[in-house]
Amino acid sequence: MRIISGDALRLRIYTGERDTHKGRALHEVILESARRDGLAGGTVFRGLAGFGANSVVHTARVLRLSEDLPIVVEIVDDAAKIEAFLPRVEELLAEGLVTVDPVQVLLYRHGPGKEAAQEPRAPGSGG
Repeated sequence: MRIISGDALRLRIYTGERDTHKGRALHEVILESARRDGLAGGTVFRGLAGFGANSVVHTARVLRLSEDLPIVVEIVDDAAKIEAFLPRVEELLAEGLVTVDPVQVLLYRHGPGKEAAQEPRAPGSGG
């Protein structure tokens, strides 16, 4: 597993729970593609409520059977890896929002039995 530190990019892909690609949940396809392409890691967040370009509010309600809640796939890696992955995202995403913003990776640790933990660095100490 790769260790990232210092300057990086955070890719966020906003989509809906019902969005699919070739019959599979879109967020699963994106996450699997990122893993296969060797990106450092990714997380899927399920929102409680949200609305997009069509202004339809999607919300989690107890009595609702189908919700199409907002989904955010977030991936952090160095700029080159994120930029190389963007064409794949564009290929997969029929509708949604994609953002990229700079982040500073201060600490990236692995659990027991995995690679050694990276020690924290002072902010502004570079990569």
